[in-house]
Amino acid sequence: MKRSLAILGIIGLIVCLSFMVMTGCAKKSAVKDQAVSAEEKAAADRAAAKAEADTKARADQEARLAAEQRAKEEAEARVAPQAEAAAVKEEMTFKDVLFEYDKFSLKPESRDILKQLAEWLTNNRNNSVLIEGNCDERGTTEYNLALGERRAKEAMKYLVELGVDGKRIKTISYGKERPLDPGNTEEAWAKNRRDHFVVTSK
Repeated sequence: MKRSLAILGIIGLIVCLSFMVMTGCAKKSAVKDQAVSAEEKAAADRAAAKAEADTKARADQEARLAAEQRAKEEAEARVAPQAEAAAVKEEMTFKDVLFEYDKFSLKPESRDILKQLAEWLTNNRNNSVLIEGNCDERGTTEYNLALGERRAKEAMKYLVELGVDGKRIKTISYGKERPLDPGNTEEAWAKNRRDHFVVTSK
């Protein structure tokens, strides 16, 4: 009887130990599965974060390239009119028309200059001209403004006679306010009695 009880006890012990071992293994397996699952999730999160970062980087690069292209186009748009104006200025190299003291009639050499200007305007119909009448410092401001206007109008009249459309010509008088030479000698005064020509695009 005692032997039977001992055998039953041993068997029970073995069964308990087996159960404990099996339970322990199951727990280890569950822990291992949880670790693997967490690692996979972390890897998936990292991949998603990298994909999102790559997408943002591409979008930022595309936006930067688009902004650079817009800036380049805007710069070219600003430069084009300036280049055109510079080309016109370079082409237009006519001398000032000079006048005798207190006179507004055109001298022969002045008519030659105006003939060149008329020919240029005929060949460049998208351009107009502003004629600026100027005087030397002698005389009143009012008198010189009127004299400068007569000088500009006289040049305009001759250009029209040469075939230039009067609508393409404007005049203004600065009187003695814009001297080319600020000196008060005969030489300086002779330079300041002039019509100056400014070519503009339509």
